[in-house]
This record gives sequence, structure tokens and C-alpha cells, in this order.
Amino acid sequence: MSNTVIRAERLSKRYVIGRHRQERYSALRDVVVRSVTQWARTGLDAARGRPLISGDEVEDFWALKDLSFELNCGDVVGIVGRNGAGKSTLLKILSRITEPSAGRVEIKGRVASLLEVGTGFHLELTGRENIYLNGAILGMKHAEIRRKFDEIVAFSEVEKFIDTPVKRYSSGMYVRLAFAVAAHLEQEILVVDEVLAVGDAEFQQKCLGKMKHVAGQGRTVLFVSHNLAAVRALCNRALLLADGKIVADGPVEAVARRYISTSNSTDAISFASNPAQPSITSIVVDREALSTGNLIVDIAFVAPRPLPTAVGGIMLRADTGQPLWGSNSRFHSSGEIAKGLTSGILRCEAPGLPITPGTYHLSAWLADWHEELDSKQDVLSIQLGGESADPLRLSSSLVGHVDWPATWRSVRREDASAA
Repeated sequence: MSNTVIRAERLSKRYVIGRHRQERYSALRDVVVRSVTQWARTGLDAARGRPLISGDEVEDFWALKDLSFELNCGDVVGIVGRNGAGKSTLLKILSRITEPSAGRVEIKGRVASLLEVGTGFHLELTGRENIYLNGAILGMKHAEIRRKFDEIVAFSEVEKFIDTPVKRYSSGMYVRLAFAVAAHLEQEILVVDEVLAVGDAEFQQKCLGKMKHVAGQGRTVLFVSHNLAAVRALCNRALLLADGKIVADGPVEAVARRYISTSNSTDAISFASNPAQPSITSIVVDREALSTGNLIVDIAFVAPRPLPTAVGGIMLRADTGQPLWGSNSRFHSSGEIAKGLTSGILRCEAPGLPITPGTYHLSAWLADWHEELDSKQDVLSIQLGGESADPLRLSSSLVGHVDWPATWRSVRREDASAA
């Protein structure tokens, strides 16, 4: 009897995207011509069965292209790759949230998925009601949910608020309850995206332990994460995606090293904001300062409501995934506290950071004084030091983690641009 629980054959997903050309001035005749052209294109798209997309230019975007693989019962598989590689799209197909455009996937068993904070939750219902609702969505019987209820609540650590509508939950409470439901209901396949980054470090370790327990029961786990240390600790196999294709499939250590070796060193990255919650919108490393041995990082953020206190944090990891150095504006404060902001930039300056030359991976966090609000883990690979960068070389007499001072301050956007 076959041990395969997931088989994908030439799996592809296409999105049709539209763009408007930017014009400084449009005459009436241009507006008429554009409207007629759009009307004609809409008719052709409908006749061909294509999605109705507005825009002057329409093109196909393949989020996944010809993916083929098999997963066996009991596999714990990490899916890694840069932003936009197709990881979340793959999980949505495996979770039956979206259909593939081409190819096929066979799944034996029920799937419990946690792809974003509060998936399947109704904001007006209480935590208790959402446990039963989410369990029913995942295909569980009422008696089965009731039998696991106390265990789910205890794991989530929200006992005090279990009869409170979840619209009043923090993002951390959301993800704790959502993960607890997905992990404790007895599905054969557990699919987890990078939502665990919302929780604190203690809860992340708790979740990893639970996923190890689930895998030990012979169930299959798929885990997407930018945290290579977590992938290495949990998984026995990994898939590396790039541009919608599988470029490596094998033992987790070999795939992790392949991923690290192909990551281009870069000094800036941008993210789409979440209108419903505070979000990091960009992380920028000052390249000129880096060349002189000084680390300056700008974390830009937006929030739907003024933040009582905006706290920034960064961490550097080695290629092995080991955390080497970190700082946050709560403990390394320069005396200036960012309060009442709906947008801004938090700058960290660490002069003469004593780290051996090499490539390091940068993570960033946004928080208030009490809880984490957003995180971007291992999203930048930066080159520190060089052959002649003696000030960056760590003395051979020093061992252990680096403890180095840093300063934080809030800067205006125009000042950050000028720098």
C-alpha cells in the first residue's frame, strides 16, 4: 500500500494582472478610446473564460510553474524561498483555498491549515464559539471538538478571554488560538505558514514542540518559514522555491545551504502594508555606513491608529541560523521614545559592530511596549566586513554571543531619504 499522502504533478497557478499606463493628461477622445478598448477586451475575456481584469495592459503571471513532488505520511517538510517565490500560493492550493490553473494534486486525508492570523475566525463570535466554528470548517465532528476543547484552550493561553469576542483579541492572542485549534484537531496533514512570527519567542518554541509531537504521531507537516533555524530544528526534508519552481528538494541541511548560497546580498526591501494592523513597510540598511564597519538600519512602519509607543528591533543571524546579535529600542534607547505615531521610521545605529566578515541575515520587528505587532525574519542578506576590514574582526579570545551597544531614534522620512 502506498505511503504517499500528497502527490503533485506539473502543478501551476496563473494570475492575470492588469496595469494602467500613467498619463499626465487625457483628452476626451483618449477617454472614449480607452473605454471602448476596455469594453472589447472584457467581452473577449468573458468569451475565453478568463478573469475580468481592468487596465490598459493585461498579462499572465505564473506564481507556480510545473511543480511535481510527493510527500509521504510522517514527512515534516520545510518550504523555503525568497518573498514572491510561490510558497504561500502552493499552501493555498494544498489547503484547497484556491484551484491550480494546470496540473493536478492528490491528497489523502484531511488538511488542517493555518495560513494567516485568524483564518476562519468570525470577529463577532467569542473564542469559544470560534473553536467550534473553525473545527467544523476543518471537518471535525462536534463531539471530537468538545473532547479536545480544554486542551486547545490551555495551549492557547487565552482562558481568561475565551468568552470575549475575538475582535478584541490582540494579534498574538489571535494566532495562539488559531494555531491551537489547527494543531489539536486530528487531521492527517498540518499546513503552517509564517504566522508563528506574530507570537513571542516562548510561544514559537511551544508551537515547534507541538508540531514535532504531531509529526511523531505519523502525521504530515508542511512548514513555511524564513527562519532557517526553526526549519532545521523541525524538518527532515525541505523544498526550495524560486520564481514559482522547485530548485532543490532533499535533506533540510543541504537545501538550507543551497538557499543561503543563492541569496543575493541586498540592503533594502519593501513590504505591502496591512490596513487593519500596524505593519513594517520597508527595511533599509545604510550601504555607505556598512562599508566603514557601522550598521545603520531604518525600519519604516504605518499603523491604522496612533501607536502609544513604537518599539523597533533587529537581529543578525549567521548562515547556520544562529542568532548572533540583536537590539531593540526599549532596552537600547537613546532617550527618545516614538509616541503617538501612525507612521514613521525607527533607526538603529550600531557603530563598529565586532563581527567577523561574512554574510549575515537581518530580521526586524515592530512592537509597542507590551506586544509584538509585526515581524520580518531573515529578509535581508548583508555583507559585513571584507579582507581589509580589521575593525570588524572578532578577537579570537572572545567566545559566546556578541553584546554590543546601539542607539535608537525616530527620524523624519525626508531625513532618511537624504541619508
